Amino acid sequence: MDLAVDETAGTGPAIVCLPMFGTSRATTAAALSPALAGAGLRETYLDLPGHGDSPATGHPTSQAVLDAVCAWLDRHLDAPVLLAGASYGAYLAAGIARQRPELVRGLLLVCPGVAISPERRTLPDRRRPPAAPTGWLDAAPADLRAHLDTALGHRTPAVVATVLAALTSGGSGDETFQQDLRTGPGYALPDEHDDTVFDGPVSVLTGRQDGIVGYADQFHAMRRYPRGTFTVIDEAGHYLPFEQPALLRSLTQDWLRRTHN
Repeated sequence: MDLAVDETAGTGPAIVCLPMFGTSRATTAAALSPALAGAGLRETYLDLPGHGDSPATGHPTSQAVLDAVCAWLDRHLDAPVLLAGASYGAYLAAGIARQRPELVRGLLLVCPGVAISPERRTLPDRRRPPAAPTGWLDAAPADLRAHLDTALGHRTPAVVATVLAALTSGGSGDETFQQDLRTGPGYALPDEHDDTVFDGPVSVLTGRQDGIVGYADQFHAMRRYPRGTFTVIDEAGHYLPFEQPALLRSLTQDWLRRTHN
């Protein structure tokens, strides 16, 4: 399967960036390209199967999606590569490092999913939501307000506008495939709970107020990464790249430095 891709020219190592569930490569580029700017990397932004402009796989499972990404890497890039991902994309990137470690030079995992099933996630206490100005969600569509209220830690109209612009960029993909994937028995990778060790440099970035995937499960999963750095950021939630872009850039640059050691 050929996946839709955008690439930037660079003389350094290749970095492949995987998107959040239901979003496109344009959303991923908006989230991660500012943090990678100036590093000279060959940046590659993929649309997952059934997302953006990529066709769906025959089977709506995360393993089929992961296999399609690995097949694309095998065909198009010289391994190993740097892998970066946000949310579901980070979940897949970690899965690739477990199943095909020879493909991966290092991992940048931003608000990664660890347990795909919502009832298995350890989430922060939401009884005291962060302060927010009156009307901070007024510009959001009504059907997204509850999600953003749960997801965001940096709660301002400017952050909401940035997130909405990113979420609506690029194609919407095959919504039937996405729904079947999310609700089907194959949404979790079969080795989701395996503590397979990945020895490359890893940076795991989480939001203190992330009500979607939390930050505690990600900390406990650090036993898988002997060269891993874990960061939890206050006033950040599930859309951390748009909530705290300066911190994301600083921490990404530190990770890139470690990938050269």
